Amino acid sequence: MQEIPKPSNKQPCHPLDDLIRTDRIPHIWCPGCGIGTVFSSCLAALKGSGINLRKTVMVSGIGCSGRAAGYVNLDSFHTTHGRAIPFATGLKLANPELNIVVFSGDGDLFAIGGNHFIHAARRNMDMTVICVNNLNYGMTGGQVAATTPYLAKSTTTPVGNPETPFNLPLMAYACGATYVARWTMLHIRDLTDSITEAIGKKGFSFIEALSPCPVNYGRRNKQKPLEMLKVYQEKAIIKNDADPSTLDIDFEKGIILGKFVDVDRPTFIEHYDKIYRPSRLQESVPGLNS
Repeated sequence: MQEIPKPSNKQPCHPLDDLIRTDRIPHIWCPGCGIGTVFSSCLAALKGSGINLRKTVMVSGIGCSGRAAGYVNLDSFHTTHGRAIPFATGLKLANPELNIVVFSGDGDLFAIGGNHFIHAARRNMDMTVICVNNLNYGMTGGQVAATTPYLAKSTTTPVGNPETPFNLPLMAYACGATYVARWTMLHIRDLTDSITEAIGKKGFSFIEALSPCPVNYGRRNKQKPLEMLKVYQEKAIIKNDADPSTLDIDFEKGIILGKFVDVDRPTFIEHYDKIYRPSRLQESVPGLNS
């Protein structure tokens, strides 16, 4: 007679547990929020990239997405509002061997932190920036943001936003980013593959990840969580190499997703070393001046 196995008291292990500070779980993200999904894609990409995780740092700013740095089981910095990229720049300059990933939100990176984004991309700082765009200031009450669609409602624009929002991929491209892509949190495999590719790319890489905010943005604009996911599914137009100037978010006509920029150019540190530290550059990039 076959012996029936005894039940095990051992809890199942999640494949990303080694990259999560499980003592800080449960997280603070709201039901229906997509930040956790984007965060999981980022962790899966870090594992799949093959980089040395002992030399990898995650940096974030203030806001819902900024909490990611507190949950990741890597060296991490949860910085002041809008200052994730300057902190990340300092880390990279102090130790060029580090792999730098900035994980933050649209308000932190493109409103109060917009100037820092512009100049980091212009300098081609070697880092990967992941922006979770939920179209409003989700953590502080749902105020209008630099990415809030025209006529969309928020706590500070109760009858509709009168401003034109940023086209984030266009801004990244115009400022000099070497890798630019956009996906939604519903396109998990594409998003994970894109983050993996961006991490392995030398220079300033940028990925916009669209994510619903059901509690603030969704409620005021009469969008239920599943309805927003349906929009992501039905309105997504995957168009790699699309002209960045055509990437304005339009939930009626469609949302263009894909990889739009993938070019090579010298990083800031390479330029700096060529001028001020030619001997170190020759050691790190053999044959560069031959």
